[in-house]
Amino acid sequence: MMRRAALFLTCTALGACSMAPHYERPATPVPPSWPVGDAYLAAQEAALPSVTYDQVFRDARLQQLIEQALVNNRDLRVAAANIASARAQYRIQRAGILPQIDASAGATFRGGDGATGPDESYSADIGATGFELDLFGRLRSLSDAALNQYFATEAAARATRLALVGDIANAWLFYAADQSLLRIAQDTVANAGRSVELTRARLDGGIAPRTDLRQAELVLAQAQSDLAEQTTALAQDVNALQLLVGAPIDTALLPASIDEAAPTLAALPAGLDSSILLRRPDVVQAEYQLRAANAEIGAARAAMFPRISLTGLLGFASNALGSLFDNGAFSYSGSPGITYPIFRGGAGRAGVAQSEADRDAALATYEKAIQTAFQEVSDALARRGTIADQEHAQEQLVASATDNYQLSDARYRGGIDSFLQSLDAQRSLYNARRSLIATELTKATNLVTLYRVLGGDSSLEATNDGPQQTAVAE
Repeated sequence: MMRRAALFLTCTALGACSMAPHYERPATPVPPSWPVGDAYLAAQEAALPSVTYDQVFRDARLQQLIEQALVNNRDLRVAAANIASARAQYRIQRAGILPQIDASAGATFRGGDGATGPDESYSADIGATGFELDLFGRLRSLSDAALNQYFATEAAARATRLALVGDIANAWLFYAADQSLLRIAQDTVANAGRSVELTRARLDGGIAPRTDLRQAELVLAQAQSDLAEQTTALAQDVNALQLLVGAPIDTALLPASIDEAAPTLAALPAGLDSSILLRRPDVVQAEYQLRAANAEIGAARAAMFPRISLTGLLGFASNALGSLFDNGAFSYSGSPGITYPIFRGGAGRAGVAQSEADRDAALATYEKAIQTAFQEVSDALARRGTIADQEHAQEQLVASATDNYQLSDARYRGGIDSFLQSLDAQRSLYNARRSLIATELTKATNLVTLYRVLGGDSSLEATNDGPQQTAVAE
């Protein structure tokens, strides 16, 4: 009995050979460094340092909104549920490698013929039922595939967190820009209102024609329309932030203007080596999915070989309950079986071909993810390389437009120039101020874009071995 039990345990402990192809990370299908030229800044950093979102977004109010969102956002809750589901699926798949141990007990009673009395029998058993010896690694390959899918799901959750932080920063900046645009609209309404009053007085005095009054009223009506639009935009900005945060927000956490909010963002060095893209969560997710597809090939190959199963049962059987566990009542049984696919109409080879095609698709997806990441970073760097010059030009434009409007307005009041010249100067100043706000917003959101596309927030990442250790330990 002991020899047979030892043989059973030895069979269950047999290691499986894997028929999955050896995995090698594909070469990155992008240049080794970022593009250079007139549109790009000359980067001096050799590698991207590890950062956290509070190092990039340094305003305490924005940090508080981000912290609230990381707790309350519903998309993150969905991502967490997906992680839990993928982790449970891995544990289910891994359980197939181990024998399933079941215990059972039973009793049978049959009536006698009057002379011998009733017939009774009792049994108590424990054993493995239908345990597959994974000699060719089919179950282990499926387990590896499930494990990599779990890691891919965790990477997808990190991508969701990274995108959420960036979305909140952008929404916060859009609110700041809309506050500045609202102030410009309010100033324009006030100036246009004074122009209307002055022009009406000049019309009543016979100095100005009626067309001057109508033109002044056009400017006032446009400014009033823009004021209403900006008021709506601010309310919608608050609604967008509340959706991202997942809870009502305190208006005290909102900025008063883009001039106040933009300087609180820190520049993030891009580094010279494009291999930093390999740590972007979406790229990490694509690589784990490629690993899972690679493991599926091993499972498909192993399915073409024999499957050996073993059923073992140890227990006791007796006609009397009181002597059920005596030495003489011990019983055992073993039922090894083998199944070999002889003819399945080519299904086995088709399964391998399908898994290889899935692997090729996953490889292309992985390479496309890297190429997309490279393009996004390059675009962001191109914008960063020229935005300072654009902002400086817009500031000069506002200064010139302001001076031109003041001179034109003075000349109109002095009766030197027509109202049309003053009106054109006022419109030019209004458009120049709005364009400067848009440029300042672009400069600030470009820093948010770099934070997102480089994907290097260590506060949103799990450690390299954390998820695997947790999954295996469970």
